[in-house]
Amino acid sequence: MASTPGSGPASSSIFGGPSTTPTGTPSAGLFPEAATDITAPSQLVPTPGSIASSNNTYIMPNSPAKGRPFADGYRPKVTRTLGQRPACLVNASVTYCGNNQIYAFGGFDQYTDEVYNHVLRLDLTSHQWSLVDNYGDIPGVRMGHTATLYQGDKLLVFGGENEHRTYLSDLIIFDLKTAHWTQPAVSGPIPKGRARHAAVLHEDKLFIIGGITGQNNYVLDDICFLDLKTYTWSKAWRFVGRFDHSAYIWGDRVWVFGGLSEDMDKVSDLWWLDLKGNPEFDSRPHTGIFDRQAASSRASGSPRPPYTLAQSPAVGTSGYAANSRTAQVNPPSFQLKSYAPMAPGSISAVKFMSGPTIPSQGSGIHYHAYSSGTLLDFVTPAATITPRDCSLSALDLNTLRWQKLAEGREIFKTGYRWHYCTINEDGTKAWLLGCPTDPAATDLGPNGYEEYLSDIMEIDLRRYGFLGNNLTPGPRTESRPSATARSIDQPSKGLGGDLAKLFNQPPETGSGTDFIITALASDLEDDETLSPGMIRADDSVSDQNWLAPDAPTSEPIHVHKLILQARWPHFARLYNAQMAEFHTKKMHIPEPYSVVKAFLYYLYTDDIHGTSDLDSDATTDLSDVAGLLVMSNIYNIPHLRLLCVNRLAKELDVEHACIIWYCAGLANEEWLRKRAGTFCFTHWGRVVRTQGFLRLPRSALVELSQEIDTEGRIVGGDDLDWDGSGGGAAGMLGQGLRKASISSNQTQMLESEVDDDDGMEMS
Repeated sequence: MASTPGSGPASSSIFGGPSTTPTGTPSAGLFPEAATDITAPSQLVPTPGSIASSNNTYIMPNSPAKGRPFADGYRPKVTRTLGQRPACLVNASVTYCGNNQIYAFGGFDQYTDEVYNHVLRLDLTSHQWSLVDNYGDIPGVRMGHTATLYQGDKLLVFGGENEHRTYLSDLIIFDLKTAHWTQPAVSGPIPKGRARHAAVLHEDKLFIIGGITGQNNYVLDDICFLDLKTYTWSKAWRFVGRFDHSAYIWGDRVWVFGGLSEDMDKVSDLWWLDLKGNPEFDSRPHTGIFDRQAASSRASGSPRPPYTLAQSPAVGTSGYAANSRTAQVNPPSFQLKSYAPMAPGSISAVKFMSGPTIPSQGSGIHYHAYSSGTLLDFVTPAATITPRDCSLSALDLNTLRWQKLAEGREIFKTGYRWHYCTINEDGTKAWLLGCPTDPAATDLGPNGYEEYLSDIMEIDLRRYGFLGNNLTPGPRTESRPSATARSIDQPSKGLGGDLAKLFNQPPETGSGTDFIITALASDLEDDETLSPGMIRADDSVSDQNWLAPDAPTSEPIHVHKLILQARWPHFARLYNAQMAEFHTKKMHIPEPYSVVKAFLYYLYTDDIHGTSDLDSDATTDLSDVAGLLVMSNIYNIPHLRLLCVNRLAKELDVEHACIIWYCAGLANEEWLRKRAGTFCFTHWGRVVRTQGFLRLPRSALVELSQEIDTEGRIVGGDDLDWDGSGGGAAGMLGQGLRKASISSNQTQMLESEVDDDDGMEMS
């Protein structure tokens, strides 16, 4: 057993440089020459260029801006960190704390079994590691704890186990601004000491879920919370027995996914608990301690953590754990216990059995993060899995539907292992921390593979259409109706939201509209090809034909120029220049009428879903959302682009797959284009019968066919070899993707197996 570090500032032994390996060989110097960027995004391009105008109407450009960033596809960037990198740090807490800084605390060295209480900081701007001098009530050494960011400048550290395998239940707060530790006085029933649990914040409450505890390492199935306004613990309720799991709060529900069960099995179950409408979660916590019966709740086997520490008594005669001033709550084994009550509110669960889009939790190293009401599953390389078998998948918590966002080769560079994952509060960026696996290919010396946190990979989730936790994609669809749901009036969303009630109302009605927008006539949408406004100049229909004075136009759309000036920078520049539309109060946009109408409504509301309150056809169709994506590229509106990519990726279906593929190409959204193209080939037999496919220009049909793998072949009927790896109803073989055209009967059968329930088992 390694000696126990003191409670003062961390020593340099946590770093790989000055320490020695278990074999006694000194590790090499850990100061690389410079940070290395594996990939880098291309430079941004300016907004659309010259604008043509006429005497009566202003003609907007209908060719997307060229040279957008990531036009050749997005791949996350891997960077080598500088400074004294932490070596072999296991079961530490790694938290993104804003201001481009990641903090790591505690953990142990897997080679020496030494447990730490160091505070480390990684600056993501300079990629520099540093040891933080910290003061105050410095906590004892620990591992398997949680560190939760609170109010943007505090870390709430709870639980864990120390070097004596004592499970802790203390809460210590680290002030990021002053590097000062404080331990608040808490009241109420202190929860059992635990490690490898989950912690999540909700409305100034810190929820603690599951974990392992006790001398026999039995698995906890409880949930409780600490009111951070009064520092009062609630009582514990039974929920689900898990450890090494992830937790999230979204839509007034606590979600728990993955981890290890009481039988020590890796699970793919998703559990959720409704918080809304339950006074137990809203009122002042009740007093009293409720606990489960140890004999009935212990698992058949004990967890086998990846470390070996000497056993020692859990609690001294004083009743306090070593290196902690908090009373240890692990009671003696002879103490009688009673069952904890079930958690108030409905508890639901779904088990994902198998499917082409469902990541198997039994293979690879999984990291779970949450963004925009979506569970992200990073399947990272491991000794038994290659980058080719890895993936990034997403589970929409509203629809409970899995989608594969990217294959492993599109994300992970070969020769790396990733050991920690953290995400910012906005849910727009994630970071994986790890190290190279080939010491000969690094500058870390012969023991470079032991550097657990020497490299960092930054993943921009917005490139995959994630809105972030501070934005909402539109009206929320409940996965199941709530008994307590009731209709309430939505509050005003500002001037634009109020004026949206007057959108497209003639001025004689008193709406105050003072500007007219026209678009392409709606009857053009039924033409043999996609709407001309979405077609490039080199396609079968030239731009010049549609810029002619006699081009058919739609009925007028009545809007407020105040909204256009405030919300559309491109329009503001034109109007301030007093061009033709300034005098005529009229503008023509050569895009389909429904797309232009949806675009203008977005300027009012920041929403692309439309609303049935205005008229019967106001709900935005996916084809129109694809057109909005093109317009977001033409006029350089990043927020609109993000909303469109998010919705198109989530709602991608057979009927609109070709249109989404085509418009994603026009908008230079290579990730979405590839995803839609893969979907087209997977469901080829049905896609070729859709109107979207029949409306593709001839050049687009040729381009789509050229994306088929050169080794692909068409199979169907009795020759179809279904193995579940194709991700859908067809199988064309090549690079692991099966693409083919099959009969409608087979398509219907397989669609019911894959699309309807997606391998789910409800309880």
